[in-house]
Amino acid sequence: MIAANDDTIASRISRILADRIVTGQLAPGMKLKQDKFAEEFGASHVPVREAFRRLEAQGLVVSEPRRGVRVASFDLKEVREVAEMRAALEVLALRHAAPHLTPSILNEAEEATVAGDDSRDVRSWEDANRRFHRLILTPCGMPRLLAAIDDLHAASARFLFASWRSEWEVRTDHEHRAILAFLREGKTENASAILERHVQRIGQRPIKGTAGARRDSFAIAG
Repeated sequence: MIAANDDTIASRISRILADRIVTGQLAPGMKLKQDKFAEEFGASHVPVREAFRRLEAQGLVVSEPRRGVRVASFDLKEVREVAEMRAALEVLALRHAAPHLTPSILNEAEEATVAGDDSRDVRSWEDANRRFHRLILTPCGMPRLLAAIDDLHAASARFLFASWRSEWEVRTDHEHRAILAFLREGKTENASAILERHVQRIGQRPIKGTAGARRDSFAIAG
């Protein structure tokens, strides 16, 4: 059983490494060495191993017998799987959250959408996008469901960073605004239908770059 202090350290290490994996600082296939991170974080191997275990549960790393721990790779099939899972779970969360959404929460979600529209890089857009989804889903009051959705958001953020690190395209998120409009009117099923379609669009079509050329990229969605 991991000690309380080690658990706190493990949480910090896993958060930092998850961010590095999501943003591409730790590339797919890269080997993660316990000694290196124990030294970096001034910790024993116990919390580092626990951090690796948590990252594996999130699907961010894989543990291979006699080969150690490596950053997980991904392909288009996985992108679509994550999109389908997120769509299903977020719709479930929204249906439970809707009765508890206040005008204040919806106003904050609209502010997050505006921040996303004003983003000039993938990092700020992803932060704003995740804030929007958390705001409208958190009132469901289902912590296990929300934790699963958070893990899936981390996975889909990896796909986004991998594709849009160097070339960012400013956009206006009309679907976020449509979701908010229906929620303000109390039309939960309409909002849920748009949310489901919105998330499922990730990775499902080729994207045109700024010059109009097709590029091997994932949609700016979700």
